[in-house]
Amino acid sequence: MAEAAAATQTQTAAAKNAKPKVELSSAQKAAAVIIALGAEKASLIYKFMEDEEVEQLTLEVARLGFLTTQQTEDILNEFYQLCMTNKAVTEGGLEYARAVLEKAYGEQAAIELLGKVTRSLKNREFAFMDKADIKSLFSALRGERPQTIALVLSYVDADKAAGVLSQLDEKKQIQVVESIAKLDSVSPAAIKIVEAEMHNRFSNIMTDTNIKVGGIDYVADVMNNLDRTSEKNIFDGLSDPDLADEIRKRMFVFEDIITMDDRSVQRFVRDCDPRDLVLALKAANTEVANKLFTNMSTRMAQSIKDDLEITSNVRMKDVEEAQQRIVGIIRGLEEKGEIIILKGGKDDIIA
Repeated sequence: MAEAAAATQTQTAAAKNAKPKVELSSAQKAAAVIIALGAEKASLIYKFMEDEEVEQLTLEVARLGFLTTQQTEDILNEFYQLCMTNKAVTEGGLEYARAVLEKAYGEQAAIELLGKVTRSLKNREFAFMDKADIKSLFSALRGERPQTIALVLSYVDADKAAGVLSQLDEKKQIQVVESIAKLDSVSPAAIKIVEAEMHNRFSNIMTDTNIKVGGIDYVADVMNNLDRTSEKNIFDGLSDPDLADEIRKRMFVFEDIITMDDRSVQRFVRDCDPRDLVLALKAANTEVANKLFTNMSTRMAQSIKDDLEITSNVRMKDVEEAQQRIVGIIRGLEEKGEIIILKGGKDDIIA
């Protein structure tokens, strides 16, 4: 009995002294794999990497410090799983890989592994554009068909895509935006054709699975980075009103209120139904709530807080509809020039 008590005390003390588990970044995990492989095998991997990648990885190796045996084992196991996932995807396609992984690791683990690998594969394609500036991209793309431009811009950051888009003529701007919005998945064969047209300036496709590119969310992100003249021209010219409306809905969401200046918040709050504010705040984060409360009168803020306390059993659908009505008021006031919505960090406010 005494021995059991002593053992329990020892375990308790060890638990108290144990350091909390620190989540390693992807770069740190890569460094851990390199260290575990040893210099000879690591040098073979380095041959397939760019100089900049080798430099970054070596720096992470130097910084890594001490890892426990369990940490190293977990990292190597994750690395092995990713290698097997990549092999399954490239050899058999996405559906084949999903079936294999679900059988080996379960449904949730399969989803996570496939997500990591497909993101990695997408990042590997068109990688040269990470370093290309807007001027170079525009020079390379301006003579291409709208569908080709749409595909290529789907692989660059939204601000770069907006920079290229704003330099195109008005008709082509609209065609490109419509093409990006309608993109869903593109076959490797189609991407290889685009690569050939661009004179082999892009990376080779490494997978047989379709890669998700473009889409309405991406268009909304691009539009948020466009100048307002180009934005207005595109919306005025879009032939599909439902598409235009869907893009607008995704350009500014309720949570984006925190990016607005105080005067604009004070202005749109005056036009909101107090009941909508109560419903909208039921699912709002602290930042949004604080932004609204600090831009109301003390009496109004207290009234809404009181209503929040007694409002219960609210359907999420009602909350989302209330938030959408508030967003509609904000967009309407912005179109009239009565308030300002900051877009992509590119607007400066002059008091």
